[in-house]
Parts: sequence; C-alpha cells; structure tokens
Amino acid sequence: MGKALLKLALCAAALLPGAALADQGAEKVSFYFAGHEDDWQLFMNPSAFQDVNNPKAKTVFIHMTAGDVGLGLGNGGRRHPLYLARENGADTAIRFMADATGVPSAKTTQVKDFNGHRLTRQAYRNTVSYYLRLPDGGPDGTGYLSTGKQSLQQLVTAKVELLSAIDQSATYHGWGDLVGTIRAIVDFERERAPQVQINVPELDAAINPNDHPDHLFTAQAALDASRTLPCARRVHFVDYASSRLPENLDGQQRDMESAVFAVTVSGILALDHQVFWHKYDKAFVGRNYFRVEEGKGSCSRPTLELTASAKR
Repeated sequence: MGKALLKLALCAAALLPGAALADQGAEKVSFYFAGHEDDWQLFMNPSAFQDVNNPKAKTVFIHMTAGDVGLGLGNGGRRHPLYLARENGADTAIRFMADATGVPSAKTTQVKDFNGHRLTRQAYRNTVSYYLRLPDGGPDGTGYLSTGKQSLQQLVTAKVELLSAIDQSATYHGWGDLVGTIRAIVDFERERAPQVQINVPELDAAINPNDHPDHLFTAQAALDASRTLPCARRVHFVDYASSRLPENLDGQQRDMESAVFAVTVSGILALDHQVFWHKYDKAFVGRNYFRVEEGKGSCSRPTLELTASAKR
C-alpha cells in the first residue's frame, strides 16, 4: 500500500470547548457516512471526535443500514431489537463526544421530508444523526432471505427495484431515488457553510481490499450524491483493511478512539446485545488511515426547499 495515498489523522492536542448548537449555522459541516452504526467509531476516529469538538463545525452522522444481520425488527432472543441496540450505541458515543467539555443537553427529534421520504432527524448540541434503517446486506452484499434479499448492493445493481427500511419508514424506488434523498439531506444540513467535508469508506480496492459491501455502497451513494459539489473536501477512510496495517495513532489519539468505541459498546450492552470488544479493539483501535481529495472553492448556498418539519 502506497504511503502517499494514506494520511494520518492529526487530532488537536486538546479538545476545543464550547460546541455550538447544530441549528445555529456553522463554518464547516462534516458528514460521516456509515454502513453500520459502529463503523465511524472504528474507522473514522479520532477524526470524528475532532470535528464534534470544533465549536465552528456541525457534524452529521448518516447511518445507512440497520446493521440487523437479517433480524429486521427482531430481537434475536434478547430483550430489545438488535437495530435499536446498535443505534443506542451510536447515540451514546455521539453524546459522549459532544459533552466532552460540557454538561449534557437535550436532544431534539424531528421528522422531515427529504426527496419525498419522511426521515427522522436527531440533533444534539452541534451534531445531527440520521438512521435510514435499510436492510443489512450481509458479508456478500446480497441481503438476507428474512428481509427480502434487499440490500444496497442489490439496489445499485438493479437486482431489486425497491429498497425498504426494515421499519417501513421509507421505500426507495431505485438507486437514483436513494441518492437523491442523500443529496437532499446534504443540502439541508450544509446550509450556508462555506466548508463541506464528506467522510466515506475508501472505494479503491488497492487501498481498502475486501471491505464489507454495505460500507462500499454507502460510500458510492454519498459520492454520487455529492458529485455536483466540487467545493466539498472528500476524505476516504480505510475500513477492514486497516487491521492489517500498523497502529499509527499516538497515545492520546488512541485513547480518544478507544473511549468512543468503549462507550458505543456500553450502549449496545445496555440494550442486552452481545458485543466483541476484544476482537475489534485488537484489530482496529489505534489505526486511522485515509486519503484526501481537496475541494475547489467555497460552497454556495443550496437552493433546495424542503417541506416543513413536524416536531415530536
């Protein structure tokens, strides 16, 4: 693997205090696209921690699949559905980062219309989270029989015409519909910010071989959606392949990454589901590899108008 293609994420020596509220505007909006609810913690940290603790930034986490391993809304014999446990892990980690220099705040939940689909938007301090809850594609990307053999891979290759969230909150009619929905979210969240950053898994198989199909097609959807944003800075992270690379974080950076992952695990355990702390800690923590494509110019204000949201 060429060293020129990889850059170490350099974190600030100290966390930046005073995070602004997510809806008060920001100089930078950074989007983290994750195939599953624990991906950005393992592969995009401490980069995400640094963004969340930038008082001039808003950080948006878009979780594409439910990570349900074919259970759909099922609980696999535990007390709570697996997808909710995984979401709780991500939520707990996001609050942990956002509250690193302050006291806990209140979360705002809204339902908004994006490209004809009503999605739930969660805002906490200077962070925003979306959970699209699309069916997990499994290791081969073809999906599970129990969830209709639906997956991101099946949709992009036109093996299926429709892709429905496991809770039926939205149905996407083809790849273009899903990409258009992601683009609507990006345009809404970036508002007037002159800097936009798109964080995705690396698609180059020479750099990031044998990655999970859900990771790869999440990246493809995000890049397709942002194709007309030449201003955006694109950061491509090595995912599973990072386990075969040496640790490259210093002590403080490793502590930040490990802490966020530990909090994620505690959120999953709190809803009675198994985790594999030792396996993932040994394989991925301490590593943060990525390459960067710099954007061109400042981002202009989006013109997309969205249906008024319904608070709940």
